[in-house]
Amino acid sequence: MRFPSVAAFAVGLISVLHGQPTMAVDQGLRIGASFPSKWSKTPLDGRLLLIFAKDDSREPRFQVGGGPGCQQVFGIDVNGLLPETPALIDASTMGYPLASLSDVPPGRYLVQALLHRYETFRRSDGHTVKLPMDRGEGQHWNRAPGNLYSTPVMLRIDPKEDRVIQIALDQQIPPIDPPKDTKYIKHIKIKSERLTKFWGRPMFLGACVLLPEGFDEHPEARYPLIVNHGHFPHTFGGFRETPPDPNLKPEYSARFDMDGYNRIVQEHAHQFYKDWTAPGTPRMIIIEVQHANPYYDDSYAVNSENLGPYGDAIMYELIPFVEKKFRGLGAGWARFTYGGSTGGWEALAVQVLYPDDFNGCFAACPDPIDFRAYTVVDIYNDKNAYYIDGDWVRTPRPGQRNTLGHVSVTLEQLNLLELVLGTHSRSGGQWDIWEAVYSPVGADGYPKRIWDKKTGEIDPTVAKFWRDNYDLRHIIERDWATLGPKLQGKIHLYCGTMDNYYLNNAVYLAEDFLEQSKNPHYDGVVDYGDRAEHCWNGDHARPNATSRLRYHQMYVDKIMARIRAVAPKGADLTSWRY
Repeated sequence: MRFPSVAAFAVGLISVLHGQPTMAVDQGLRIGASFPSKWSKTPLDGRLLLIFAKDDSREPRFQVGGGPGCQQVFGIDVNGLLPETPALIDASTMGYPLASLSDVPPGRYLVQALLHRYETFRRSDGHTVKLPMDRGEGQHWNRAPGNLYSTPVMLRIDPKEDRVIQIALDQQIPPIDPPKDTKYIKHIKIKSERLTKFWGRPMFLGACVLLPEGFDEHPEARYPLIVNHGHFPHTFGGFRETPPDPNLKPEYSARFDMDGYNRIVQEHAHQFYKDWTAPGTPRMIIIEVQHANPYYDDSYAVNSENLGPYGDAIMYELIPFVEKKFRGLGAGWARFTYGGSTGGWEALAVQVLYPDDFNGCFAACPDPIDFRAYTVVDIYNDKNAYYIDGDWVRTPRPGQRNTLGHVSVTLEQLNLLELVLGTHSRSGGQWDIWEAVYSPVGADGYPKRIWDKKTGEIDPTVAKFWRDNYDLRHIIERDWATLGPKLQGKIHLYCGTMDNYYLNNAVYLAEDFLEQSKNPHYDGVVDYGDRAEHCWNGDHARPNATSRLRYHQMYVDKIMARIRAVAPKGADLTSWRY
C-alpha cells in the first residue's frame, strides 16, 4: 500500500503553529504533535515518538527496531500534556540512528507520530512512578491499545527551514479481543495479592493452559505440570487442531532463508496436536504464563525491587491455582520447566531459586546466566560496555551477529535506540528489562543504571547487586553446598555456538563450574549446537528453523525418565497414564 501525499489530507492536519514553542530551540525545523480532546479531555503522560521512514510500504511505527533496517525515530517525555496542545520535537531532541533533527538530510519522508501513554503508580515502597501498563499486547508501544498515533503522511523535511509543522494524533489503537477457550486450551486470570500490594493497584497474572487428551473423560486423573516460560503469549502457541490452511499465501523468512516458512509453522503446530493427542503420549498439563508488567512483556519470573514479587506470585499464587483448577499433582517431583532465550533464563532461574518446587529445567539459549559474559560485556571487570579501549584504538562491542559472525548492530546502537524509545528503563526493550529486573531501585523510584545509557560507563556498585541476586552461575557456585543436593540431575542447558546474541559465552562459563562440581556432581546436561544460531534447543537431528518449533515435544522423554527415577514411594504414576 502506498500512502497519499500531504495534499490529500484534511486542511489543518499539517500547519504552521503560531506562538512560542515549548522547547528551548526556537529556530530551524520544529514538529509539533497534539491530540484532540475526543481522545482525552484531561492531560496525558507518556513518551512522544516521531518517526521518519524512507520505506512507504508500511506504517513507520512498524519500522523501528535494532539493525540496519531501523528508520529514524525521535522521542521526548511528556508530562501533563493538554489536549490540542502541541509537544515539540526540535534539534535538541534525542534521535536514533541520527542523533538530532538537524542531522536529517533534506528530502521526502513518510512521517508518523505516536504517544505511548503512561499511568501513575504509587508503589508500596513509597515511590511514585509513571509507566506504560500492559494492555494485552505484551508491551509493544507500536500496537498498545489506547496509544494515540497520526495517520502517516509524506512530508518534505528540511531541518534548515525555520518553521513548525503540526501533526495531529488522529488515531487510537483499539482494544485487543481476548482469546477464546477451546477443548484443549483454556485461559485463566487471577488477581495477585502480592503484586497488588506492591504496585498499589489491582494487578493480575494469567496462564494459557494446554489440557491433555481425555481430561474430561478421566475425572480421577491428576497430572504433572510443565511450565513453558517465555515472552508474553496471547494464547497457547504452536498448537493447531486443523491441518495447515491450503490457501495460505507462502511467506519468505529472511532469518532462515526459507520460502513458505509460515506454512511450515502451521505444519509443525498441527503435528504437535497429533502428537499431543496420540495414544501412549504421557498426559500432562503445560502452561504458558502471562506476566506482562509495566516494564516488559514478562517479569523474568523472579522477585525484583522494581517489578515486585513476581517469582513468589507465580510460584505461590498462580501455579497452585492452576493445579487446583485443572487437577495437577501439586508436588515438586511432578513439576518441570523449560523455555528458550528469555524463557531459558527463567527456566533455570526458577529451578535455582525454587529448587524443591521443580524436578528439572530445560534451558535453551538462555539470556546471560553469568554476568562475566553479559553477552559481550564483563560487568565486573570491564569499565565501558560499548567499547574496548586501548592506548590508541577504541573498538565498538558487537550487539548481534549471524552464523558467519557478521555483525548487524552494535551494543551501543541497541542501547541508544532504547533510550530514544523510553527514559528510566521504560523502552520495553531487552537491555532495559534486564536493568529493571536486576537493578536496585534508584532515588527517583526507577531502576539504577548498570551503565550510563549514553556513554556506556559501568557502575560497579550496581554490578555487585546484580551478581549477588541474579547472576545464576554465581549463585549456584556460591550456594552449592546447600543447592547442589537439590539441583542434582535437574539442570539441562542447550545453546548454539553461534548464538546471535553471544549467549553461548555465559553457558561456557557456567559449564566450567558445573562439570567440576563435587559433593555432589551436578549430573545434568550442557550441550551445544555446532554453528547453530539463537533458539537452538538440543535437537541435533533437525535444522534450527524447524527444531525451534518443537520445544513442546523435545523434553517429554527426559521428563518421564526423571519422574521414574525420583518419584517418591506411593506417588501417583498411573492415573495420568491412560
